[in-house]
Amino acid sequence: MLKKYFIFLPAVQGSFDEEWEQCLREVDESSGMGNRFLKMNVFCDLPRYSEYLNRKEKIHKEVTRLLGDRSPAINVTVHPPEKPWKVIVEAVGLLSDSKEVVTRYHTDRPYVVISTSSGKEVWGAGFGAGQFPESTREAAGAAFEQVLEVLNREGLSLNNIVRQWNYIGNILSVKEGFQNYQIFNEVRSEYYHRYRTIKGFPAATGVGMGLGGVILDFCAVSEGESLKIKPVSNPNQVNAYEYGQKVLKGLPDKGKSVKHPPQFERALMISNNQFSTLYVSGTASIIGQQTIGKKDVEKQTLVTIENIRKLADTERLSQITGNPEQPSEKYILLRVYIKRQEDFSVVKEICASHFPDVPAVYIEADICRDDLLTEIEAELLLKP
Repeated sequence: MLKKYFIFLPAVQGSFDEEWEQCLREVDESSGMGNRFLKMNVFCDLPRYSEYLNRKEKIHKEVTRLLGDRSPAINVTVHPPEKPWKVIVEAVGLLSDSKEVVTRYHTDRPYVVISTSSGKEVWGAGFGAGQFPESTREAAGAAFEQVLEVLNREGLSLNNIVRQWNYIGNILSVKEGFQNYQIFNEVRSEYYHRYRTIKGFPAATGVGMGLGGVILDFCAVSEGESLKIKPVSNPNQVNAYEYGQKVLKGLPDKGKSVKHPPQFERALMISNNQFSTLYVSGTASIIGQQTIGKKDVEKQTLVTIENIRKLADTERLSQITGNPEQPSEKYILLRVYIKRQEDFSVVKEICASHFPDVPAVYIEADICRDDLLTEIEAELLLKP
């Protein structure tokens, strides 16, 4: 089924509630036009934890009340949009509704299941939200356990995750020698080692978020005869799961002699008989395994875009699939993480010039290295 991304912005600046209500009305109007949302991310400027928890619950209730049995998976995270705005909404939807698409619930959290003759697709969001804000290890474990519960219920496993989003509170913080991002990588490695029995990894993004804890979103698919999944590497980059110890920060996990690198593919291509989807992981200004353009956000943005272009190169993709005909490409989403508010205008201008008319959301987030200023993920539709 073909997907489309929607970006909902408030039209008039106001309080958080006023801006959210404007976005919710846009969601309602779009849904009324026949769009069936699969996953919705609400990115907010909410600096206090108690306020975040209250707003998160309010947003969940209002979306599920509005959309009922057509509710999407929902995640609310502290990722401020460009000032002065306080909220922005990104949603992925199908261009037409279908009986093959159903909303189910894990406790009170909606997730979406697409069932077709070729298999099953599950979209989940917001796992781990509001749990263990002071402990990255406990928060990550709780989030993975919730994901496993949903996958097991749907007859799937961690083997089936093709796209994963990892939001790590205070990602760069180091306490007693242990960095939060590295702690998350250790927990992810433990769960993948236990529950993934196939070679390779999902496409993924790992960025910071305001406030503590860990939140996971995912898309999982069952692979059948008509569905093929292929990893895509970047010849100019070392695979993230092959990073050397020197670029990994903090101490090794307790009882271990080495640190586990982040386990994800640079991109993953999902193909059926009609078209392919290319999920480009969170991508930054890294060549080999070294940061390029330190303190230069313009340089970093341009190198990042070139890395994305390498991953989306249709000649290389046709070689991976074994199909001599190069596919046509269409970018259907950019999500751009920017470390500093003062860099928004520069990054937006560059991205808009390279990806005109592509739905794009720009949000503030810490990137996984101290010297990285921006990170970009993308999704492409490829047709023969």
